[in-house]
Amino acid sequence: MTHNFGAGPCILPQEVFKQASQAVLEFNGTGLSILEISHRTPEFEAVVDETVRLVKELLNVPEGYSVVLLQGGASLQFSMVPMNLLAEDQTAAYLNTGVWATKAISEAKLFGNVNVVASSKDDNFSFIPKDFEIPKDSAYFHYTSNNTIYGTELMAIPETSVPVVCDMSSDIFSRVIDVSKFGLIYAGAQKNMGPAGLTLAIVKDEILGKIDRKIPSMLDYNVQIEGGSMYNTPPVFSIYVAMLNLRWLKSKGGVAEIEKENIAKAEALYREIDRNPLFKGTCNIEDRSRMNVCFVMENSELEKPFLKFVEDRGIIGIKGHRSVGGFRASMYNALPITSVHALIDAMQEFAEKHR
Repeated sequence: MTHNFGAGPCILPQEVFKQASQAVLEFNGTGLSILEISHRTPEFEAVVDETVRLVKELLNVPEGYSVVLLQGGASLQFSMVPMNLLAEDQTAAYLNTGVWATKAISEAKLFGNVNVVASSKDDNFSFIPKDFEIPKDSAYFHYTSNNTIYGTELMAIPETSVPVVCDMSSDIFSRVIDVSKFGLIYAGAQKNMGPAGLTLAIVKDEILGKIDRKIPSMLDYNVQIEGGSMYNTPPVFSIYVAMLNLRWLKSKGGVAEIEKENIAKAEALYREIDRNPLFKGTCNIEDRSRMNVCFVMENSELEKPFLKFVEDRGIIGIKGHRSVGGFRASMYNALPITSVHALIDAMQEFAEKHR
């Protein structure tokens, strides 16, 4: 058995793969593959409608918000957010907690002023800054909820009177959130929602249409919303697989139930990291991510042998990001706790061999 701890594209349920592979051969009795069906057919419009409906249901999206399915990943959202929400003479507040937040800050500076209200860069992004102030005249406040490279996660939504914008690419659908506290949530789908190629945005309608600049149609949230996520040809297959995956999540009991599983997986692995003398965590305990568990070995010379040791046991994807090294075990929704126990067993066995 292969245990997939890869950071993304994500592990998906086997039943989703089976259903998707069948649709590649023939979709919904049409005689056509999902890869060749027109996005303007009633059959595919039903897929988009169900995907949007499932997002709203699973996240309890309140009235006054639009759910739109986009392309370009979260990286395009780094530009699309300030293009739609930040005038040249305004200032947006940003929290810098890692590589992706840094890139979002860089893109926002192309459209207006940016105030980095706090940063953990000087400590290699090993913690989430606390007790920072968000100026009340900010156009919006932006943060990244989970930092895949450094293994930190911000659970509490910062309190502020300005619109809150959040990049939830790697922890959306992994835990219960209060959507009403956000002005805009965006997420690349390839962690917990579906395959790469799809981007989700949940936008509070009232924050749009307040900027005078001319916005290219493809990058205008209002245009995309009015087009029903089909202003141009959408990523048909990615949307279809996301729909299947959201159906699977609903069948599991929804976000509240999957959160319990994610807590159990994270607690088990962190417990072994803290107990095992060969390993140590890399970030502050109170800021540890449930999705991406980052750790190193006390003796760095053992890291390559350990990586080979686990790979021989079918455990893949735990090598840390190239910018930080060490190990990273990504535990997205579809990863079973049996895989986590397989990694823990391997850590214990390796420790016995190197006492």
